[in-house]
Amino acid sequence: MRKPIIAGNWKMNKTIAEALELVRAVRAGVRDISAVETVVCPPFVALQAVSEALTKSNVGVGAQNVFYEEKGAYTGEIAPGMLEGLVDYCIIGHSERRGYFGETDEWVNKKAKALLAHGITPIICVGESLEQNQAGETDAFVRSQVQKALAGLSAEQVARLVIAYEPIWAIGTGLTATPIDANRIISLSIRGAIAEMYDEATAQAIRIQYGGSAKPENIASFMEQPDIDGALVGGASLKADSFVTMVRETERVLARV
Repeated sequence: MRKPIIAGNWKMNKTIAEALELVRAVRAGVRDISAVETVVCPPFVALQAVSEALTKSNVGVGAQNVFYEEKGAYTGEIAPGMLEGLVDYCIIGHSERRGYFGETDEWVNKKAKALLAHGITPIICVGESLEQNQAGETDAFVRSQVQKALAGLSAEQVARLVIAYEPIWAIGTGLTATPIDANRIISLSIRGAIAEMYDEATAQAIRIQYGGSAKPENIASFMEQPDIDGALVGGASLKADSFVTMVRETERVLARV
C-alpha cells in the first residue's frame, strides 16, 4: 500500500522566525502520526533553520525548486548539492515556475536527474490550463508532461518519485477538480503513461498527489479516491491548524479503508 504524503508548499511566504513558529506547531500537531508522511517546503532562506528544528521528528523537509547544474555562473540559482543533507524532497515543474519563469519539460527532466543523483526525491508537478481542460486536451497534455519529465529514468528511480497533479486552473483560485475527475486523470493519464513507459508495477508503486486549492474541507474526499496518494498544499499549509487537520483527515480516511 502506498503511504500518503501531505506536503506544504509555502511559496514566497514566511520569514525565518515565522517559519520556525509554524514548523514547531506542525511538528507538535502530527507527532503521533505514522501512517501519513508530512512534509513542509519553506523558502530557501529558511531551509537550514527549519531542517534543524525538525531533526529527529516525523516531518520531512522539501525545497521549492532547484537548478540542474552542479555549480557555475548561475546567479540566484541553487544547485542540488547545496540541498543535500538539508532536504528530503524538492518540488520541480510547478506551474508557477513554468508560467512565470519559462521553465520547460526538458528542464524538469534535467532537474529530476540531478536531484536523484544527490539522493533527493523530486516532487514533479504536472497539470493542464483551463483552456486545455475545456478543449478536451487534458489527457494528451498531462501524458506528454509525464513522458518528458521521466525520459531516461529507470523504473526503479520512477517508482521512488512523487508526482503532483495540479490543474493550473485550480491553483489559488478556490476552484478544484472533482475528486472523481482528479482520480481519473491520475489513473489514466499519469499512471497510464508510466505503465506504457515502464510497467504496471512501476505505475502502481509511484505516489501521486492532488494539488490545487486542497484544504481541510475537501481533503477527505480526495483521499478516498484509490489513485490519489496525498496532496501538495498551498495556502492551507501556511497555518498550522489547517495543515495538521489535513494530515489528520488523511489518517482518518486510511483507518476506514
